[in-house]
Amino acid sequence: MERNSRLAVEVCAYSLESCLAADRAGADRVELCASPHDGGCTPSAGLVRAVLARTSLEVHAMLRPRGGDFCYDAYEKQTMLEEADELIRSGVHGLVVGALLPNGDLDVEFLQDVRNRVGDFPLTCHRAIDVSREPEVVLEQLIELKFQRILTSGQKNKALEGIENIAQLVAKAAGRIEIMAGSGVNPQNCQQFIDIGVDAVHTSARTVRDSAMDYRRPGISMGGLTEVSEFEIAYASEALIRETIQQVRLD
Repeated sequence: MERNSRLAVEVCAYSLESCLAADRAGADRVELCASPHDGGCTPSAGLVRAVLARTSLEVHAMLRPRGGDFCYDAYEKQTMLEEADELIRSGVHGLVVGALLPNGDLDVEFLQDVRNRVGDFPLTCHRAIDVSREPEVVLEQLIELKFQRILTSGQKNKALEGIENIAQLVAKAAGRIEIMAGSGVNPQNCQQFIDIGVDAVHTSARTVRDSAMDYRRPGISMGGLTEVSEFEIAYASEALIRETIQQVRLD
């Protein structure tokens, strides 16, 4: 599909349904993940294959072994390297990865291992930068590591709250690496990110529907998180994705 603007729209997707919605709406790519309550982890091989087979999207797969922080031990790092191999073999178009040291600096050594492993394959650094000690230093290190883009909320929970910090990263990047704004981006606020010069916006377009389960046994939770309903199915809304795209495309 021909695009009318240099600014890309990426959809954070956790299911085939969401990827199909993103494709129909005209998104440029998806960040394909598992485990939404963990903030995104490596997707399953089956999901990757299904999305690649049934959409025309660029698929950038999350490379993250668990939720929580981004300080990984040797076992987790080895797992991530093996998963990188498998994801590339499966046909994904890019990987989304980040890692930090205990002091909050970028784990340059491990990310260099990733770069050496994948060659010139496209890499995006996710929001690990937002919890790093010195984001502007991390920016320069990611450029040295030849990352293609950075996903950031500007060191805040929501990108709109961190928009001034995102603008500073855009200025510091000076076109050397793409800056993508994400977390809480929607049709109502995406113009503000366009105005500060980001290269892309990242949206989950999240909506929910009620589960098809009629019988619901009380007093038990499979995830152990009673505050999270297990009878709400989250997915990306095609309508919200389409509205976001309409806002960022030039006439």
